[in-house]
Amino acid sequence: MEAENAKPAFDRVDAAEKTDSAENPAVPTNFIQEIINEDFKTGKHGGKVHTRFPPEPNGYLHIGHAKSICLNFGIAKRNNGICNLRFDDTNPSKEDTEYVDSIQEDVRWLGFDWEDRLFYASDYYEQLYQYAIDLIQAGKAFVCDLSAQEIRDYRGTLTEPGKESPYRNRSAEENLDLFKRMRAGEFPDGSKVLRAKIDMASPNINMRDPVIYRILRSTHHRTGDQWCIYPMYDYAHPISDALEGITHSICTLEFEDHRPLYNWVIENLDLPARPQQIEFARLNLNHTVMSKRKLLELVRNHSVSGWNDPRMPTISGLRRRGYTPESIRNFCDRIGVAKSNSIVDIALLEHCIREDLNLRAPRVMAVLDPLKVIIDNYPEGQVEEFEGEINPENPELGTRKIPFSKVIYIEKDDFREDPPKGYFRLSPGREIRLKHAYYIRCESVVRDPATGEIIELHCTYDPETRGGWSADGRKVKGTSHWVSAAHAVDAEVRLYDHLFLDENPGENATLNPDSLVTLTHCKVEPSLKDVKAGERFQFLRQGYFCVDLDSRPGKLVFNRTVGLRDSWGKG
Repeated sequence: MEAENAKPAFDRVDAAEKTDSAENPAVPTNFIQEIINEDFKTGKHGGKVHTRFPPEPNGYLHIGHAKSICLNFGIAKRNNGICNLRFDDTNPSKEDTEYVDSIQEDVRWLGFDWEDRLFYASDYYEQLYQYAIDLIQAGKAFVCDLSAQEIRDYRGTLTEPGKESPYRNRSAEENLDLFKRMRAGEFPDGSKVLRAKIDMASPNINMRDPVIYRILRSTHHRTGDQWCIYPMYDYAHPISDALEGITHSICTLEFEDHRPLYNWVIENLDLPARPQQIEFARLNLNHTVMSKRKLLELVRNHSVSGWNDPRMPTISGLRRRGYTPESIRNFCDRIGVAKSNSIVDIALLEHCIREDLNLRAPRVMAVLDPLKVIIDNYPEGQVEEFEGEINPENPELGTRKIPFSKVIYIEKDDFREDPPKGYFRLSPGREIRLKHAYYIRCESVVRDPATGEIIELHCTYDPETRGGWSADGRKVKGTSHWVSAAHAVDAEVRLYDHLFLDENPGENATLNPDSLVTLTHCKVEPSLKDVKAGERFQFLRQGYFCVDLDSRPGKLVFNRTVGLRDSWGKG
């Protein structure tokens, strides 16, 4: 669960430090692991580690949840323990089976398996209700008729204690009768709540008689209309943990102030286990937001195409953009586990995907802004095939065939009629190398009569430079990628950038108008003709790209995952 209104002060850091344990170098040391190591020494929790990942099914998971997934499943695996997947589905008005399905898909895609341990807080609704009765009978919970606003007014402030509800001293018998009638549906929504009876003068506002049940007529995605009262998260969560035998309940830092209430619930009920809550700093990335509420606004306002828009920080959006599960797991490992909030530079995430795709992505040639080049002295109708490596970082992948013919396409940016100093691409009278092919020299240009725009180049080639090398030893400084016009495959390419212009987006952050640039006249080499959605490639000199879900026969669509330039660690 996220505390959407929490506004911690952040320090800017690149990544949390992580060192290896002197006792066991295979187990990374962080403060959570140190707690577990101490628990092993004392025999706490019977020497077991049992964690859980507990998302609310009220939105799609984002990169911040990936950190929690990797932490909970990773901590369990490294300590020979187990990890549950549990949906904390206590607010049916915001939940949906679409979110349940997407969350399971995301966790599996990241490489984690909960085996047969899939649970829901709604599995425990009857037990949660009975435990509430136990609290009422023990004089530790009461039915309150104050409105939500009145409860807030009575709560007090950080410097002033709260006031007790006038209904606080109802008898256990009256509270029990009212609570059962709440369940039976006798009262309208919002007219009554069940509150824990703790301490209205507590310095921790969360302990000032918090609401633990409310009346809410909303169809639940699993239980339908069976219930009209629902437990609050702070009440349901510790009980769910205890019922599942969780030993270490790992959550984000904004729940540190909720820990006394978590412990109060555990201590005041006869539960089968006594889990321990531990808080860690949530992940915050610059140039993005990590609030499901804000992400939902982007979807509903049509600022993006959906939860899986490649500009979104959701796991499904990152997957569609071309990120690999390995790169995300590596990123989560590198940023480590910290006790204080910080903002991580998104350049580290981009570095991790570049590092991963550099080793696995096939190299291909794609011309995104085509300029036609006619090689005047190349034989009419002739077609040659050149060999290009699939991935120079992995020679075992072999080579691919690349057709070459009289008419080719190069990038418009690879030609300047009046080149500036230091420009080494093609210009009138200048020679360049075509990757894997020949040297060519520009002889003349053809312009559009109406606009004056250059639409065609006429060049000559040197047949003695086959393979891109000159027998006489002359050298050229520029090398261009290209695609044979007769064999080129049409493609649409979508260039993505940060969704927000602000480095640290707030409530009124400015959307980046250039976060998506769509190029519709791209030409790619024929080896890409039959690619499938999700396949990833490096377009030479362009960046890493992924085949989008919108691709279909006759219309290829590629998403730019990340450019080639790596700014991480370069100041």
